[in-house]
Amino acid sequence: MRAPRLVFALVAGLLAGGALAQPSSPAPAPPTPGFDERIEVRVVNVEVVVSDAYGNRVSGLAPAEFRLRVDGREVPIDYFTEVRGGEAAAPSGVTAAGKGVQALPSVTAGAPVGTSYLVFVDDYFSFGPNRDEALRNLKKDLGRLGPNDRMALVAYDGRKLERLTSWTGSRTALAQAIDAALQRPALGLRRRGELAAFESIRRAGGEGGAPGAGQPGASQGPRSRELLGGGLDRLGIEELPFARRLAEQVEQSVDAAVATMRGFASPPGRKVMLLLAGGWPYSPADYVVNDPSRPILEQEVPSGEKLLRPLNDTANLLGYTVYPADVQGLEEEMAGADQGSPPAAGAFSVRPAQVRQTIIAVAAETGGQPILAGHHDSPLAIAASDTRSYYWIGFTPTFKRDDARHKLAVEVTKPGMKVRARADYLDLSRRGEAAMTVESAMLFGGAPGSERLPIQVGAPVSSGRREIAVPITVAVPVSSVTFVPLAGKYVAELELRVAAIDKDGHRSDVPALPFKLTVTHQPEAGKYVRYQTTVKLRKIDQSLTVALVDPLSDKVLLTTAEIKPK
Repeated sequence: MRAPRLVFALVAGLLAGGALAQPSSPAPAPPTPGFDERIEVRVVNVEVVVSDAYGNRVSGLAPAEFRLRVDGREVPIDYFTEVRGGEAAAPSGVTAAGKGVQALPSVTAGAPVGTSYLVFVDDYFSFGPNRDEALRNLKKDLGRLGPNDRMALVAYDGRKLERLTSWTGSRTALAQAIDAALQRPALGLRRRGELAAFESIRRAGGEGGAPGAGQPGASQGPRSRELLGGGLDRLGIEELPFARRLAEQVEQSVDAAVATMRGFASPPGRKVMLLLAGGWPYSPADYVVNDPSRPILEQEVPSGEKLLRPLNDTANLLGYTVYPADVQGLEEEMAGADQGSPPAAGAFSVRPAQVRQTIIAVAAETGGQPILAGHHDSPLAIAASDTRSYYWIGFTPTFKRDDARHKLAVEVTKPGMKVRARADYLDLSRRGEAAMTVESAMLFGGAPGSERLPIQVGAPVSSGRREIAVPITVAVPVSSVTFVPLAGKYVAELELRVAAIDKDGHRSDVPALPFKLTVTHQPEAGKYVRYQTTVKLRKIDQSLTVALVDPLSDKVLLTTAEIKPK
């Protein structure tokens, strides 16, 4: 969905800098022997909730009573900790295979286990009164935070993320951040206006604007479907553009939630995201049609599995349990678009169901609980109650770093038990990690722990009616990248990543440009190599994020620049 929005191309070249020898050609090359020999050991943690047939939590289970399967094959449990009432219990017993287990490395038996609550406030879709009620409930329940708990708040308006507060356990600071969130504009009325305008256009596009168009069972009119060469299972010419637009808006919001988790990737203790979503439809095509008698087979508009996958993957990768709250906005019943009268009973029943499906799907994939009346119920109260008692299981997989997704399944051998846990984990590659870091930096205006990348941006030059070419020169500090001795020389294999976000919030993909720097002598601290490239963008105001990634050390250097075509 991104590529059509931003024209993006790189033309690369290298210039020698300082006392360094001339670098080699920047043409992409296969990895050099010696660059991929680092061995990594990582632990995948899985939070598991076990309840009986009546929904009561079950405690006191031993590691041997659990079965952990990855892609259908049982794997050994290496770490096991039960958290009871917010405190870690000492591990006891062995696994089913007779192997002793350890507590998770970051957990001390008998010590309190804190929870880090990351609150994502969706201003883009949310309807103001509902969002504000959810925020006031959140503020009212800050007293539920324990002494080892902390919280951070981030808000998104469709273009930029704003960090309202970083991690803090101060209730005063959090209350002030929530007050700041309450003052932000909620843009759900704009989404509602877009929906009303679409319904008016669809009615006008039918055969004579037949009464009831846009309601369940109503005919859209044959003329628009004929123009698309389809039948009832395809979108009409009035429906397809709006469905695409809605899918893009959901995609932007999901990307913002992903960037939020990446920006707060490593807090201590249990990691929880409270996702105050303003109404993301699971299938934008079905949402637009709004007719249960018309199942849509539209392939041009992505649906929930594809739209939500980045959110679910990132949560599972970083160990976040997501508690999505339905802060309803877009799907609220509204007066007839241009008739000034309420819709018929049940006319919009498809749309609330679509939003509920998103909430349920995200919770199921990440091990959380759906909060289906998110503006009435307290998301913090529900999440805090749910995360005080659980089992923490850890295993050490064989990582290939190939971006493959692996299914997880946890079972308890004790009869009658119900188990809730996340559904999978993503074996993210270094390139994938770098892309996510750049996207997070693009929305937040920086990345925690990253070094500043010296950059010079030249004047944009027209490159066709709708494009501009922007020359960029990057100064690569040799002391910040890894050079490996090879055949009498010193070689660094690096990647340049560039991303753009325009004034309307549309974002580019994050292409990687691999290149090598080759020098004849050991690089001296304080020296630089200049790297020159040209970026082609749409002719519109944009914010550019440029990142230099050293895959060997995982170091990221980045900077941002504003591009304003004349």
